[in-house]
Amino acid sequence: MENQPDANPFSQVPIEVTISVGKARPMVRDLLKLTRDAVLTLDRRVDDPVELYVGDRLIARGELTELGGDQAGQLAVRLTEVANLRGGL
Repeated sequence: MENQPDANPFSQVPIEVTISVGKARPMVRDLLKLTRDAVLTLDRRVDDPVELYVGDRLIARGELTELGGDQAGQLAVRLTEVANLRGGL
């Protein structure tokens, strides 16, 4: 079977993916006291997987990684799990 271009006209439209590294649940009074250099503790550890979302739909999980070479310091995600998106987003 030949490699055919995707027939879906929307396949070339960029989409925003949000990466969730964790959540915090401070009390409002504590949130109002935050100042520059304050630390807000998240519910995850540095080595825990991150979650990738399109809107509110979880599409994948992965590990944070730092790129090297010309892109040194750039943050990226190495995917470890990917949802089946054949049915659409």
